[in-house]
Amino acid sequence: MNLKQLEYFVHVAELGSFTRAATLLSIAQPALSRQVRLLEVELRQNLLYRNGRGVSPTEAGKRLLAHGRGILEQVNRARQGLAEIQGAPVGHLVVGLPPTVGRMLTSTLVKAFSARFPKATLGVVEGLTVYLLEWLAIGRVDITLVYNPVPSLLVETIPVVDEPLYLISRGDRERRKKPRSVPMSALPEHPLIIPSRPHAMRMHVETQMANLGLKMKVAWEIDGVSAILDLVRDGHGHAILPIHAIGGREDLEARPIVKPRLASVLALATSAQRPLTPLARAVMALLRELAPATLRPPARV
Repeated sequence: MNLKQLEYFVHVAELGSFTRAATLLSIAQPALSRQVRLLEVELRQNLLYRNGRGVSPTEAGKRLLAHGRGILEQVNRARQGLAEIQGAPVGHLVVGLPPTVGRMLTSTLVKAFSARFPKATLGVVEGLTVYLLEWLAIGRVDITLVYNPVPSLLVETIPVVDEPLYLISRGDRERRKKPRSVPMSALPEHPLIIPSRPHAMRMHVETQMANLGLKMKVAWEIDGVSAILDLVRDGHGHAILPIHAIGGREDLEARPIVKPRLASVLALATSAQRPLTPLARAVMALLRELAPATLRPPARV
């Protein structure tokens, strides 16, 4: 097996077509097909299902695809690390963000990155914490912000922001008569629209309530923040989210959860199995600077 064969296979598997992969790689399709076939012969397994509509990975192909992405990314990091010895941070870096954080932070991050690292490029992907950690493990992302990470020997984390959590409800004319905060003991009285397990926010809130002998009342399990907020607006229940998730919507109201204070920890996560490039270390420092400033809750809601 050589890196070129692995690169060819990854492109074919991801694009689902020898023709599209050959065009992207600027090589002749027969040469591409031959190299992928040689890889299959060496591994003694079929890696792709071939049909008239294109190709798809076999079970063996799916496993090699996951490994191949990580291997190629590590080779790229090695090249970047050597190139950075010659000057300013260079190369390509992929940052993972939870959707609510991405909406607030992506634009600020891109502007600051462009100004500080003009010779480098940045990719941003969004996903739930459980998926972001999986992508970190296989090398799809280099750095990610995640909520309430569980201690692991495979992941190194640094807390960045301690975000208070709020009970989000439909706004109404009687809001001034309502208390400005909600004790955690009152949460079981509120039917919740909340993501399904193993969403990090769901697991965190459920655990904190269980520690007090409380059980949440789940009205709907919805994994999309926008859909959750629309359902809250329409009166189908309440949500528990950081304040920045509602983005200043006047049709919703947010009350902090207190006694005890309920908060969520946003942490930077990197792989403990891969060394950080100079660019990655520089972007980590940038995120530790930008995230608290961008996601800091207002003094009053």
